[in-house]
Amino acid sequence: MRSKALAIVVFFAAFILTAGKGYTQTNSKKTFLKFTPGAIWPDNKGVHINAHGGGLLYDKGMYYWFGEHKVAGERGNSAMVGVHCYSSKDLYNWKDEGIALPVSADSTSDIAQGCILERPKVVYNRKSKMYVMWFHLELKGKGYSAARAGVAVSKKPTGPYKFLKSYRPNPNSLPFYPAGTPADEMVDCSRPKNESDQFFCRDLPGGQMARDMTVFVDDDGKAYHVYSSEENNTIQVAELTDDYTGHTGKFSRVYIGHQTEAPAVFKRNGLYYMIGSGCTGWAPNAARWFTSRSMFGPWTFHGNPCKGEGSDKTYGGQSTYILPVSGKKDAFIFMADKWEPKNAIDGRYLWLPIAFKGNDIEINWSDSWDLSVFK
Repeated sequence: MRSKALAIVVFFAAFILTAGKGYTQTNSKKTFLKFTPGAIWPDNKGVHINAHGGGLLYDKGMYYWFGEHKVAGERGNSAMVGVHCYSSKDLYNWKDEGIALPVSADSTSDIAQGCILERPKVVYNRKSKMYVMWFHLELKGKGYSAARAGVAVSKKPTGPYKFLKSYRPNPNSLPFYPAGTPADEMVDCSRPKNESDQFFCRDLPGGQMARDMTVFVDDDGKAYHVYSSEENNTIQVAELTDDYTGHTGKFSRVYIGHQTEAPAVFKRNGLYYMIGSGCTGWAPNAARWFTSRSMFGPWTFHGNPCKGEGSDKTYGGQSTYILPVSGKKDAFIFMADKWEPKNAIDGRYLWLPIAFKGNDIEINWSDSWDLSVFK
């Protein structure tokens, strides 16, 4: 009886400790052979993967997943820990590589604990041989008013990353316009035509707002920072410097005046694709997709790529990244987050295959699937 009572006490103690950490722990020895969108996704330690708003890097045969490390409760919507990194060879089973970029204990740092650090993306620069991380940064205690881009670098994909700086991109720079752009679509700060132009001109001296974001590296090695700007009214596509740690001043504006966030970009057969969302806070909404023959545009709006039940809410998620699957033709995974703002650590991941019909795309819900869907 005493041993049974002791076992019960130990069980509940373990339960309380696990619940206090805010994650679900499972059998760490289990091997996964498929994706189950929206389910708990344990890492090699049996702990639900903690890499929200993330992006992936494929490097030397290994995938690296970087994302926001969340803690339990609403305080998890701020950065209390930093950017978490995981590694995998098969995309199903992930090893915890630890915190790649920790927040700072220095209250004067731009990335002080309690700041808002979102949507980290890592790319490799072949010239500098450095791994470069970009992220959306809001200064501690300032809400979403700072709207900065932050950048950090490392010699190894797993880190540690050294924080370099944060700022608003392209101060005192006017947009690049593709050939044939009508004059009435060009911004004139002496006579702003609409609210978006007003925001753009307001921010011209100090740099443009940079919130939800991604980074895309093209076939020629040029890298682009794609972000929500102008109070989320417009997407801006900005060229990065050769070392990927700054902006060149060349950028374009996309879908002006239509609130868009959560951009994700990929390229197929010379055509650039962008998937994003509307702006409804933490609540899901319909996705939207665009195409262009140039990263600077013009970009064509095509509507919602999601089909079937739940498509009007992107199945409860919001885009974060499009993953090209190495070694497979026309194999791209739509990565989305199902946010849980009341208990941030319990956010889930919706990974779904993208289907092509000519140059058109479709995303359909699947309760479970594996990479064999890609021929």
